[in-house]
Amino acid sequence: MWIVVAAWIAASLVFSSFFMKTMIPLRVIAIASNVAFIIYGLLGLTYGVFGRVYPILILHSCLLPLNVLRLRQVTALIAAVHEASEQEALRALIPYMTSEHRRSGDVLFRRGDPANRLYLVQRGSVAFPEIDKRVSTGSVFGEVGLFAPKHVRSATAVCEEECRLATISGDKALELYYQDPRFGLFLIRLISGYALQNPGLDDPAATPAHA
Repeated sequence: MWIVVAAWIAASLVFSSFFMKTMIPLRVIAIASNVAFIIYGLLGLTYGVFGRVYPILILHSCLLPLNVLRLRQVTALIAAVHEASEQEALRALIPYMTSEHRRSGDVLFRRGDPANRLYLVQRGSVAFPEIDKRVSTGSVFGEVGLFAPKHVRSATAVCEEECRLATISGDKALELYYQDPRFGLFLIRLISGYALQNPGLDDPAATPAHA
């Protein structure tokens, strides 16, 4: 009977949903299972068993628009994250940062120090002698050390002139990485950009942010 076929298809879709590891495939399978269960419930009219299956029809008739809505929300979020500029990611980060003033010649960290802080240059410039690199206003640095296996710096950071820096703790940066998709993607772009520019280094000290 077709009602039995519909029941097995719906059950198979529910079973397969437990193997989905990401949200979009999970929602697609859930929508397909909702449709299958709705068909199963409607076939109950034909086979005279509607009184036993109508709760299933009602349940999945309610779940179908909810799953469609959630699927649209997820796809919209992914699109917004990919379209978000680095400036938008930084604006989301600023409220969690604290500002500090440093004099010319101040050492922010040395090679081998724990990587426990992320920096944004608000004014001035910072040099990294070991890798012959410098960053200036609008640049972010110190991000890759947060994700390095040993969580240590592989270069020294020195203020070339009087600087104003915005800083955030490593723990808070990692928390935001998981909570804010825009900031997470921003960090991934920074790290991947550094890796492409410096394939021989395992812990970059700095990567400039785009203006």
